[in-house]
Amino acid sequence: MIGLVAVTAAGRAAAAELAAAWPDETRTYDTPAREALAAAWGECESVVAFLAVGAAVRLVAPLLGAKDEDPGLVCVDEGRRWAVAVVGGHAGGANALAERVSGALLAQPVVTTATDSARVQALDMLGWPVEGAVARVSRALLDGEAVRLEADAVWPLPALPTTVGDAGEVTLRVTDRVVTLDAATAVLRPPSLVVGAGASRGVTADEVLSLVDASLAAAGLSPASVRHLATVEAKADEQGIVEAASTRGWSLVVHPADVLAAVDVPNPSDVVLAEVGTPSVAEASALVEPGAELLVAKQKSAMATVAVARLRPRGRLAVVGLGPGARDLMAPRAAAELARASVVVGLDQYLDQVRDLIRPGTRVLSSGLGDEEARALSAVAEARAGHAVALIGSGDAGVYAMASPALVAAGDDIDVVGVPGITAALAASALLGAPLGHDAAYVSLSDLHTPWDAIERRVQACAEGDFVTVFYNPRSRQRDWQLPKALGILAAHRPPTTPVGVVRNASRPGERTLVTTLTELDPADVDMFSVVLVGSTNTTTVAGRIVTPRGYTWQS
Repeated sequence: MIGLVAVTAAGRAAAAELAAAWPDETRTYDTPAREALAAAWGECESVVAFLAVGAAVRLVAPLLGAKDEDPGLVCVDEGRRWAVAVVGGHAGGANALAERVSGALLAQPVVTTATDSARVQALDMLGWPVEGAVARVSRALLDGEAVRLEADAVWPLPALPTTVGDAGEVTLRVTDRVVTLDAATAVLRPPSLVVGAGASRGVTADEVLSLVDASLAAAGLSPASVRHLATVEAKADEQGIVEAASTRGWSLVVHPADVLAAVDVPNPSDVVLAEVGTPSVAEASALVEPGAELLVAKQKSAMATVAVARLRPRGRLAVVGLGPGARDLMAPRAAAELARASVVVGLDQYLDQVRDLIRPGTRVLSSGLGDEEARALSAVAEARAGHAVALIGSGDAGVYAMASPALVAAGDDIDVVGVPGITAALAASALLGAPLGHDAAYVSLSDLHTPWDAIERRVQACAEGDFVTVFYNPRSRQRDWQLPKALGILAAHRPPTTPVGVVRNASRPGERTLVTTLTELDPADVDMFSVVLVGSTNTTTVAGRIVTPRGYTWQS
C-alpha cells in the first residue's frame, strides 16, 4: 500500500489525482503532517508526502529504522515539478515510485542513489539474494576499481562495468555454494537449486525443513539459492510441505505423477510407485527440468524425503522493437530491456539511436544491412551461452523485422521475451489521419525473400477484398517497378480518387508526409524509407486528412 500524505490544498489535489489513478494501491492520510507521516510509516510499504524535503526529513527522522525495513519515501513539491526519492531508494522502492509518481503527475523524478545515477547495476536490485560486503563491492564498481568476478556458471545478468574481470582486490562471487565471507567479498545467490520433497501424510513443516537444511548443509549448498520446492500433485495439499515452502518464501511447484514417472532416477521405489503412481517423488521432482543435475540423492527422515538438483542456467533473449524512431515513441519496456542486457545485437544505425540507454560494460554486436540472418543467429548463440541478450529492430520486432528469424533459430533451451513497438504503419497512419480505421492488410513489396508472383497474388487479394493496403519496402533504386505494378492492381478495383498517403521517415529527422490519390501518386516520391497507405473504396479525405470510416451505425 502507498500512503499519501498531504496538508495543503495543492497537495491534497495532487494526492487525489494519485488516489484516482491508483485506487487499489493508495491510502490517503489527511491529519496533521507529523501524525499522518507516522501513521503512514507504520502501515504502508511506501509513502508519497506532498511536503518539502526538509520538512519531511525532520518528521521521519525519529521513525527511521533498518535500511531494508523502512518504507520508501518520495516527496512532491507544491508545484508538482519534482518527485524526489528521499529514503529507501532500492529496498523501499522509492526510486521506482518516484518514476511512477512523475508519470502520473507529469513531474520530474529526482533519484540520487549512486548506482542509478551512474547507470551501474545495483547488486541489491537484481532480484537475487546478496550477502557479504555489498557496500564495499558496490563502491568499487562505482569508483572504477578492479573487481574480481568468480562465477560457477554464466547467468543472464545485466552488464557489469568493464573493470569487472579476472583480478581485483574485491570480489564478486556468483555461486549457490556456501562460502566464507570476508570484508572484500560479496556473494550473489543465483536461483539454481530445486528441492524435491515427498512426505507421508501428516508430516510437519519443521520436519521437512530440518531435512532440507541438513541436506543442503551436508552438500555445502546455500538455502538462498533455492528456486522452489517441488513435489507430486498428490502432495499438493500436504500441509507440512505447503507450510515449509511458505515459511521460506519458496514457491511450491507440483508435477503430475506420470510426468515424474518418466524421469530417470537413481533410487526408484516400488512402495512409492504403488502409493502415488511414480517410483520417485523427491528425486524426480528435483530432476524433472531438462538439464538438471542431481547434487543430493534422496535423503530420508521419519516422514519426509528430499533431494536437491542444480538447474542449468538459461540464457535470455529479448527481441525489442524500438518504435519508428522518435525517443518518446519508444516503449519504456524497451529501454528497460536495453538496461537489463549484457549483450545488445542490432543494425548499426539502430544501435546509434539507443547507445545512451545501454549500460557501460555491455557488449554491442553491430552489423549492417543484409546481415539479418547473422544478427539473429548471433543473438541466439549469445543467449545459449547464458547471457542476457537484447536483439533490437525498428518499429515492432515482429513485423518485417528480427523476431521471426531469431525465433526460428531459438529453441526451448533459452527464455525469450518480446517487447512490442509502434510500427512504421501506425506512425504513418497517425500522421496521415485515420486511414486504418477499418480492415487493413500489410504487404511487403520486396521480392528479395518472397517471389513476386506470391506478392502479386496477395496484392490481388487485397484489391478484391477492398482492404486498406499498407506497402512496406515499396521502392528502391534496384526495385522500381513493383510499386507501379501493385498500384495498378489496386486501381482496377478502386476509383482513381482513392486517397493514398506516403510517409517518409515517420517520427525521424527529414519526416515528410504526402496525401494524394491513386492516379496522382508519383512513384518517384517513394523510396525505402517510405510507407505507402492506399485507402479502400470507403476511404475519404476530410480537411486534408485521410479517414477510413469504421462503419458505426450512428455514422450512417
